[in-house]
Amino acid sequence: MALLRFTATVGGYTLISRILGFVRDVAIAHFAAAGPVADAFFVAFRFPNMFRRLVGEGAFANAFVPLFARRLEGTGRAGALAFAEQALTVMLAAMFVLLLVAELAMPWLITALAPGFADDPERYALTVELTRITFPYLLFMTMVALLGAVLNALLRFAAAAAAPILLNIVLIASLFALGHVLETPGHALAWGVAAAGAGQFLFMLIACNRAGAPLRLRRPRLTPGVRRLLILMVPGLFGAGVHQINLLVSTIVASFQEGAVSFLYYADRLVQLPLGVVGVAMGVALLPLLARRLRGGAPGAAMDSQNRAIEFALLLTLPATAALLAVPGPIVAVLFQHGAFDAADTAATAAALVAYAAGLPAYVLVKVLSPGFFAREDMVVPVKIAAASMILNVALAAALFLPFGHVGVAMATAAASWLNALLLAFILHRRGHFSLDARLRTRVPRMLFAALAMAGAVFGLARLLEPALTGGMASRIAALVGLVFAGLAVFAGLAVVTGVARPDELRRLVRRAGREG
Repeated sequence: MALLRFTATVGGYTLISRILGFVRDVAIAHFAAAGPVADAFFVAFRFPNMFRRLVGEGAFANAFVPLFARRLEGTGRAGALAFAEQALTVMLAAMFVLLLVAELAMPWLITALAPGFADDPERYALTVELTRITFPYLLFMTMVALLGAVLNALLRFAAAAAAPILLNIVLIASLFALGHVLETPGHALAWGVAAAGAGQFLFMLIACNRAGAPLRLRRPRLTPGVRRLLILMVPGLFGAGVHQINLLVSTIVASFQEGAVSFLYYADRLVQLPLGVVGVAMGVALLPLLARRLRGGAPGAAMDSQNRAIEFALLLTLPATAALLAVPGPIVAVLFQHGAFDAADTAATAAALVAYAAGLPAYVLVKVLSPGFFAREDMVVPVKIAAASMILNVALAAALFLPFGHVGVAMATAAASWLNALLLAFILHRRGHFSLDARLRTRVPRMLFAALAMAGAVFGLARLLEPALTGGMASRIAALVGLVFAGLAVFAGLAVVTGVARPDELRRLVRRAGREG
């Protein structure tokens, strides 16, 4: 089926990007561990990166794709591309103004983003400096987001999914080439971020030209189409980016505990692997399919796509969640515990990972359920839901930080995401836009059983392999790889036995995807 094929394309490239991201984070942990330089860079990177995810994976794409799809159906490719050019010039002008204002106001922005840094003048000054270097990344990524949205709306998913690979390659190269040359490793990484943004933009320009969708710069004009896009984007900035906003709240609260920003960053990176490969990939692939099927008068096909998206998302997410909950310590130790990153850092990061992992299914479900609103050009309801989850996140983060420290911040993020996912599902169901079909109702409990059994098996095996998991780096890597393959084998076997994943059905899906390709 098309959804599976498109998700596999996005997820495959995202997996490569996330693996390189782990290499990048391992290198950062080796050079800077969880100290002041790492804290400063993570804040400097999170600031423009948060806007990137809001724009690239959130508000802009969610508002743009349905409008672009409508023009494809009505006025053809020429009319749709003209609309994209109008949107590009307006967004570019707006982001340029934002860039200038942010560069001038950076000291005040950092005070708002990480108020705890104000007690450490050196860390605060370094964060301001690094953020000024990284912030132009946002300007490039706004253009990358638009070019990627055009390609996704044309059902060309590969280029946009592959572009982040460049970011990780450039950051790794910058760290090793300049980490000992510039003032700090943070400076090498910050300049790498800015260079990677320019590289991704050039890459996407070439991809659009090759896809027969070249875009030209026009004089910025607020045409009716652009006004409609902006109207849809304004609430979408909040509704689609609730996870990023929750992370921002986490950064603000965690800045009052030394090292907490880094602990939360490393833990979140581990959760981002399945979230990016499954949740983001599924959402990116699902939105244009839903939009086209709804525009084509096929609501039944749209609901079937929604059910299959949830099924595939949970099939991949639940075992990942179980593994992260069962053996967080060995996972963190193997990936990060070397160089300046010590056992205490591992324990603190693993504790945050457990809290984040408890919310992983919710993070993914939000990505899969949100297109049900966006495809219908409804940005208001997700905003209301995001507001409710945001209030819960802020309240819990403040209440749990004192007794649990940075772990309480992660717990608050997970709880808020569950509220978000449950409310999205409830309202879609109440409106008649979504209901669990018989296949999904019978398979979800079986998935849960298989995932829990896998968690038990992995936990028990980890106890047996404890000497190897606490030994040298080679033995730890070998033991963790063994745990991963054992867990996959247990879950796959139980999935087949319980009927969650049927070999004949998977073969038919692969053959259908091949014919549609």
